[in-house]
Amino acid sequence: MKKYLNIALKIVFSRTMVTILLLAVQIGWLLLGFKLMEEVALVSMLLLSGILVIYIINKDETPEFKLSWIIPICLAPVFGTLLYLFVMGNLGGIGLKKGLERRLRETEKFLTADEEVKREIAAGDGHMAGLARYVETVGGYPAYKNSRATYFPLGEDKYKDLLRELEKAEHFIFLEYFIVEEGKMWNSILEILERKAAEGVEVRFMYDGMCSILLLPYSYPRRLRAKGIRAKLFSPIIPMLSTSQNNRDHRKILVIDGRVAYTGGVNLADEYINEVVKYGHWKDVAIKIEGEAVRSFTLMFLQMWNVSEKGSEDYRQYIKKDFPPTAPAPGLVMPYGDGPANPENVAETVYMDMIHQAVKYVHIMTPYFIVDNAMLDALQFAARRGVDVKLMLPHIPDKKMVFAMARTFYPDLLSAGVEVYEYAPGFVHGKVFVSDDEKAVVGTINLDYRSLYHHFECACYLYRCPAVADVERDFRETLKSCIRVDMAYYKKIPPMQRLLGRVMRLLGPLA
Repeated sequence: MKKYLNIALKIVFSRTMVTILLLAVQIGWLLLGFKLMEEVALVSMLLLSGILVIYIINKDETPEFKLSWIIPICLAPVFGTLLYLFVMGNLGGIGLKKGLERRLRETEKFLTADEEVKREIAAGDGHMAGLARYVETVGGYPAYKNSRATYFPLGEDKYKDLLRELEKAEHFIFLEYFIVEEGKMWNSILEILERKAAEGVEVRFMYDGMCSILLLPYSYPRRLRAKGIRAKLFSPIIPMLSTSQNNRDHRKILVIDGRVAYTGGVNLADEYINEVVKYGHWKDVAIKIEGEAVRSFTLMFLQMWNVSEKGSEDYRQYIKKDFPPTAPAPGLVMPYGDGPANPENVAETVYMDMIHQAVKYVHIMTPYFIVDNAMLDALQFAARRGVDVKLMLPHIPDKKMVFAMARTFYPDLLSAGVEVYEYAPGFVHGKVFVSDDEKAVVGTINLDYRSLYHHFECACYLYRCPAVADVERDFRETLKSCIRVDMAYYKKIPPMQRLLGRVMRLLGPLA
């Protein structure tokens, strides 16, 4: 017995056993440490999520946008908090905004309204004078006289006119677009750009970095540079590294020699001119500006181009002053841009002003309708005080989930007397507001959170210009091809679609 006891003691106190015991103790401490760290990490994340909720509540954002983040953060603190920090932390966006603010300061001296124009506006319409002062002070873009606007009711119309104007270019061509895709439209434009670059015309082309994911190779700007075209991506997408996904360049701007500028919904791809059919007939619109107001679009482009450039631009050489003498152009033309670098949401404010000031009618064409309560209330109030409010949306959507969310607003709109229409032949992509036969906005700004709060956008405000009548005429002509929505129509939408739309509407501000 004593012999076996001695053997047991030798085994217990042997170096091997001591090593095993010490290792077991270390493993135990390690597991305990992991457990404690897990609890500490969880407590830390819960504390961080609480701080984040307080921060979001106190931010200068719409209640809907706040709610869309607070709910996931409260339901899943770790996931929701990390998602918010990744999406809204936006480290890349901070640098982008600072760069643009610098360029806005550099161009400020070139974007000051003429004092005589200010006096004329104030003498004619006090409210318009106030709006023009607001857009210039907050947005940075003045109102102009002696400028003409030509409205194009289809992308095909803009395309044909654009080819003619490009052929006349002598000094520079600037292009800034959200989407570009090889096909008839872009290839024919590119052929002219190549030829003009070879002739010594300065050609610059910038398009949004989202195109590099599906539409064009990442190296496409290098190919264009080989053809003599100065080309670049705006905010290229770098998977897992880019935190500026929300701040896309949704603008569509083309400037030729500082004398002509285009904007509107039309991108550089074949569906925009109905050469390719994706969602039925593509209803889009555009506008051409000639005269002094082109200056704002020229500088708008140069501001964005130089965000990622070093040094300073000689802006003066691109500002045209000697326009050929013509008969005075009636009305005012006010181009303006908006984006996350602005201290206020200029685009939404201009839309809201048109709704609140409407006396006879306000007619709206938009591909998407995901709005906050303030915009919804404005439309309902306008209808209830007797204004003819008409809203035109697609019947064949490009984004089914977004369309399902838009349709959830129908009962609220209809109950207030807003007339809602869907464009039966296909997809509406035009972004148009027109009111009272005297004012209209044509541009790139949709009625959704991305356009109104996250994207870089642009538009042109027309006041008592002949083109306003063209915008309203096109709206009324397009109505002939629309389905008028009523509650019976709404109730025929499959219940699951309606339910899904209402559930997803919670995430509307993030869509």
